[in-house]
Amino acid sequence: MLNAKQHAREADIVAQAGRAKMITIATNMAGRGTDIVLGGNLEKAIEAVERDETIPEEAKPARIAELRTQWQKDHDFVKQQGGLRIIATERHESRRIDNQLRGRSGRQGDPGSSRFYLSLDDPLMRIFAGDRVRAIMERLKMPDGEAIEAGIVTRSIESAQRKVEGRNFDIRKQLLEYDDVANDQRKVIYQQRNDILDAGNLSAQIAALREGCFTDLVHQYVPPETVEEQWDLPGLEKVLSEEWGITLPLKAEVEASSAITDEDIAERVVKAAHAAFRAKVDQVGEDNFVQFERMVLLQSIDSHWREHLAALDYLRQGIHLRGYAQKQPKQEYKREAFELFGQMLDAVKNEVTRILMTVTVQSRDELDAAADDMEQKAERIANVTYTAPTVTGDVETVRDEATAQVAAADLPRVGRNDPCPCGSGKKFKQCHGRLT
Repeated sequence: MLNAKQHAREADIVAQAGRAKMITIATNMAGRGTDIVLGGNLEKAIEAVERDETIPEEAKPARIAELRTQWQKDHDFVKQQGGLRIIATERHESRRIDNQLRGRSGRQGDPGSSRFYLSLDDPLMRIFAGDRVRAIMERLKMPDGEAIEAGIVTRSIESAQRKVEGRNFDIRKQLLEYDDVANDQRKVIYQQRNDILDAGNLSAQIAALREGCFTDLVHQYVPPETVEEQWDLPGLEKVLSEEWGITLPLKAEVEASSAITDEDIAERVVKAAHAAFRAKVDQVGEDNFVQFERMVLLQSIDSHWREHLAALDYLRQGIHLRGYAQKQPKQEYKREAFELFGQMLDAVKNEVTRILMTVTVQSRDELDAAADDMEQKAERIANVTYTAPTVTGDVETVRDEATAQVAAADLPRVGRNDPCPCGSGKKFKQCHGRLT
């Protein structure tokens, strides 16, 4: 019997299905690519003898010759009995599977036959042809269990199979059209990643992202094709100063200028952003900074691409509901997927620009000074001995005494669950903040 437990031996079991008096039961079409030889598979039997260590080497040729003689007798006997008989208990939704089952018998000129048995309760008959055939049986008053071999039944089954195959084909076709949308976007993303990996200098790509980011930022406070009264220059100056570290007297420049447009303001902001970024790169050198730029670009693209694929999956699950609004689900999916892709590219642009513009560049002297300061703080903490206060009052009193000891040591304020400043990697309450 072929089932999930015999999966590893499936090919071996099917190969021996042609032996005399052998009955092989399979839950479905099994053993594709395995040849069923009438009388059994001689080659596998010879291999079994050659692997058998209990048979002496000098006796194996005689044993193999005996197998060949016996196989020829079994082969002739099975052919006389009619060859391989295929018995199926139902018809599949696909005619291809039925034809594969029929093709297991009568191979290479060998005799064989096949027979399919159906019930009116089978899904294929019940959904497509059950009522029609049942009405015919009632009119003819056929007894229960009577075999029906009329051509109308066979034609009804084949018609039902064609309908199911057509429906499955439409499903696969629509699924492919949905996948094509994500595949086109995937090609764009992978091409961008390859360009980033192959490029020796990313300054042009980073500059384009930075220009787009700051142009969009300016348009939020200075909408295009608007009058000066609608501009929010103080808000733009505040955002540039607090979030981007760029100080520009835009309001004063506009008041001093006789004619200035929104494009001039955007150009002024982009120019200042380029200058601020160039000053930061000059501190460490462009050759050293390009690896950091590549890492930031790739990480941002990868993280947002994963989120975008998840968003496309969620969109596909519910896009069929647009049909109730008299809209084409495929067209709606393509439109919204394109919008999501544009939003993802904007998110990558803004994130990369923000990281590169706000990263802090420190010189070697500043790093050494910061390390020395951290070591001094750690030594101060290590030289303080904490003693547990005597519990003579309530819990609040004990907490107050412990807090007083920490304050007396003139230590930096560190939360009990924060990392210990000594650099051990432990929480403060489990390291130098532990009460002993």
